[in-house]
Amino acid sequence: MSEETGVAAVDRALSILAAFSPNDRSLTLTQIAERTGLYKSTVLRLIESLARAHYLVRITDGSYQIGPKPLQLGAIFQRQFHTSEYVPPVLRELVAQLGESASYYVPAQNGRICLHRVDAPRMIRDAVREGDWRPLENGAAGTIILAFRGTPGDRLDRVRREFWAASLGNEVDPELAAVSVPVFAADGQIAGALSISGPRYRLEENGTRSFVPALLAAARRLSANFGADTSVYPAQEDAR
Repeated sequence: MSEETGVAAVDRALSILAAFSPNDRSLTLTQIAERTGLYKSTVLRLIESLARAHYLVRITDGSYQIGPKPLQLGAIFQRQFHTSEYVPPVLRELVAQLGESASYYVPAQNGRICLHRVDAPRMIRDAVREGDWRPLENGAAGTIILAFRGTPGDRLDRVRREFWAASLGNEVDPELAAVSVPVFAADGQIAGALSISGPRYRLEENGTRSFVPALLAAARRLSANFGADTSVYPAQEDAR
């Protein structure tokens, strides 16, 4: 097999894994072929390889599901970034303090992924799950990542000055809102975005700025745990 052919096979195999969305219980061979644009014979051959490596499993009705291997890789990803020890306790504290769901997003795949999530114990809340991917171009967390990566723009300049961003229903879902702040890595680069989110009416009722002090205090703690210089954050009284 030539190097070029091998790379093409890998790309096709990855496209099969990418064909699965969070809302799919399973996919048939036909559905995978339609979503990837590949011939069924090609899909079947690649599925057999992916199944041998436990990236896919075939269930009793003949369709396919994501196998256990990606979960194992996800666990390695979390361990390598040393977030699973520090972030969830902070998220739980934010939920207890602010009464809304808390999430931690990291840059990934030209967008952002929810790496950790703690839901608020409320009947009405936003539906975000660990592993969910979102574009950077919408949402408070995406705005934070863009701003602290140095992306130019007047709005992003303001975010860099104030160290927080809000989205009020006009970017992701008209009924949802979020407030986010940056978390930094030891090298001073943006590590992720810490967010509180929920129904827009509740966040607007409290005032989005009211969430900022608690979020910034939590972000400082996480940044310190990651080895970052926390003096870059505004003074606590400036965040009020």
